Amino acid sequence: MAIRLCVSRATTLGLVAGTALLSTLCAAPLAAQTIGAAPAGSDATQPQAARDSQGVGLGDIVVTASRREELARNVPVAVSAISGEKLDVLNSSGLDIRFLAARVPSLQVESSFGRTFPRFYIRGLGNTDFDPNAAQPVSVVLDDVALESPLLKSFPIFDVQNVQVLRGPQGTLFGRNTPAGVVKLDSAKPSDTFGGYASVNAGTYGTVNAEGAVGGGLGEGLDFRLSGLLQRRDDWVTNTDTAGLAKRKLEGYRDLAGRFQLGYSSGDFHALWNLHGRTLDGTPRVFRAGIFQKGSNHFVSGFDKDTVSLDGITDQTMTQWGTNLHLDYHFAGLGTLYSVTAYERAKVESIGDVDGGSCYAFIPGCTLGQINVGAFPSNTGDVIFPREFSQEVRFATDDLNGLRLQSGVYYFRQWLDYTETSFDGAGTLNGDIRHNNKNENVGLFGSAEYRLTPALTLRAGVRYSHDDKRDTVYQPQGFDNSAQVVLVQLPLTSRAKGNNVSWDASGTYTLNPHVSLYARVATGYLGPAIQDRVTFGSVPSIARKQTTLSAEGGIKGETADRRFNFALDGYWYRTKDFQVTAVGGASNSARLINADHAIGYGVEAELGARPVPNLTLTASGSWNFTQLRDPNLLVAACGGGCTVTDPTTVIGGTTYAYINGNALPQAPRYIANATARYGVPLPNGDEVFVYTDWSYRSKINYFLYEASEFRGRALVEGGAKLGYRFHGGIEVAAFARNILNQIRAISAIDFNNLTGMINDPRIIGGEVRVTF
Repeated sequence: MAIRLCVSRATTLGLVAGTALLSTLCAAPLAAQTIGAAPAGSDATQPQAARDSQGVGLGDIVVTASRREELARNVPVAVSAISGEKLDVLNSSGLDIRFLAARVPSLQVESSFGRTFPRFYIRGLGNTDFDPNAAQPVSVVLDDVALESPLLKSFPIFDVQNVQVLRGPQGTLFGRNTPAGVVKLDSAKPSDTFGGYASVNAGTYGTVNAEGAVGGGLGEGLDFRLSGLLQRRDDWVTNTDTAGLAKRKLEGYRDLAGRFQLGYSSGDFHALWNLHGRTLDGTPRVFRAGIFQKGSNHFVSGFDKDTVSLDGITDQTMTQWGTNLHLDYHFAGLGTLYSVTAYERAKVESIGDVDGGSCYAFIPGCTLGQINVGAFPSNTGDVIFPREFSQEVRFATDDLNGLRLQSGVYYFRQWLDYTETSFDGAGTLNGDIRHNNKNENVGLFGSAEYRLTPALTLRAGVRYSHDDKRDTVYQPQGFDNSAQVVLVQLPLTSRAKGNNVSWDASGTYTLNPHVSLYARVATGYLGPAIQDRVTFGSVPSIARKQTTLSAEGGIKGETADRRFNFALDGYWYRTKDFQVTAVGGASNSARLINADHAIGYGVEAELGARPVPNLTLTASGSWNFTQLRDPNLLVAACGGGCTVTDPTTVIGGTTYAYINGNALPQAPRYIANATARYGVPLPNGDEVFVYTDWSYRSKINYFLYEASEFRGRALVEGGAKLGYRFHGGIEVAAFARNILNQIRAISAIDFNNLTGMINDPRIIGGEVRVTF
């Protein structure tokens, strides 16, 4: 039996609502597909995870890290996969894509926008920039479409056959801007077999996670799959300020998404059309002023996760839709020609009370450092319109006597328009800055794989990339933006171009049919970037292209009885001209700069075990060392009274910190996670089961400089599920997420008091799932 992790072949509010309604009434399992038919005598309607849990050995893991289906142990890349029941459990309490954080080695995900702007970090490489035009070194690839805008990367995870995380540079075969790695999401695909599922989870704080899918054959080579998701939570945080503009209740949301896929097959030709959409209505991240003890990263006395005091506007909405068309044709004896055409767009309106309080240091009785007190009011937001078009054409040969080749061309075009807004204490607009960005990328790529001996396979790839970016900042005719301290003459246009040749070379040596060794050297590229912020005294800045050289090696395999599988790797990288964004400081500025270089090295491990029938265990972890190296680099330190531990200097009345030798932001030294599932089969074919999962990430720095208050504490989050699964395809269960109710600050704002943001509270609830 094998878990199959496949790559795909080949708008409106009405679409979303209709899809979600149908999918909650109908229902194919989220569990991954098997290779081949169900075993004789098995119940084909029983969820895959249940059948797997009752077996003796573990299944094969098939991944698509090389754009082909291969056993994970034969791929010379550090890759992790989450699918089936594990993915379903982790996402059971209405979480967004950030639930992936610390669930595989070396992966961190966070956001200061909430559900609309995730920031990914792999092996410490990422970007803390909060502006809409931020470039990220981690690529999110959804159904073979690389998403560039951080806003588009937030599309919910539902009805997917797998999530794969590829660590290290993947610049040869995947999209663009992948020097750190790829988070690869593959939707469950249509088939000619009718089936579906419906799942509803309900829990505390009015939490609901409802999803489902239905699909099957239509005849004449046509198949379809319709799936949908509804996630919601009540506003569970009470705002104690009654005189301001903020809502009385906060942190709730309603997130509705849907996907329709239509597949067609005729001989050697296959086509797959995908149309998907989303609508979100909620609140942005709740910023909490003064929650850190002075000189410590612990919460102040009186901190209460259920209450805040905000006086500014707090609102967030998002609509998103996209479509893609996959075509492939197999030429007998030669190979397959693939085409992927995609278009994505979104509109996000997000306004937050950034100061995190309702009382200010210039008001008698309000002292900076106290909870809910800021240095000055700041109520800002954005209206953002990202649009992206991409086209890839790729040819992959058949096996030509041990030689396999791939080559292709890639084109990407982004249009990004957004407006920075700000408001005074009465809610009157006093800031209106417009941005128009264009971003174009062209790539030519090729790779080769050759089986030199029955045991040794060599691979190599190369990619040429060209980037062209243009950015214009302007303001409406006659609008007074003096309140935003705009020091540059508008309109202002900036432009950046870059070229690069990235490559990789690797080898896999098979020790025996169950164990392989691998080694890989690769380079990565992040194109030149433009930071176009002009408010609070900022001026646009351009960062040079960033390049990474990486080396890794490891061992992967399983025991002969298939009861245990494992993967162990060690890596090293050096990133030259590392693009970093110095955010915040006393003026709340944002400055894009190049550090001389950054280094990272570490060890990653994964283990799966089925020591006895019906018991399945998994564990993984990483040790990651990162360091920024540039003895001359200075960044503005915080403006809210934090305790900076780096060496500092004062220039023009502003305190700057030397950051040479610091760990990279949002880069925990340790990540670990584990799961355990035990099922008790009953004589009538039913099953009672228990499932638990745990994750750990160690301390993190929020910013480039180090400060006692902005050193995030270690976080442990666990979950548990107890259920009864009927042999006819119905499952009922009770679950808990963040079972310890451990509340930690996971990010911060440094310009205005000691302001932080926290993780989600404990959710307890029940689930009903029907599979047919």
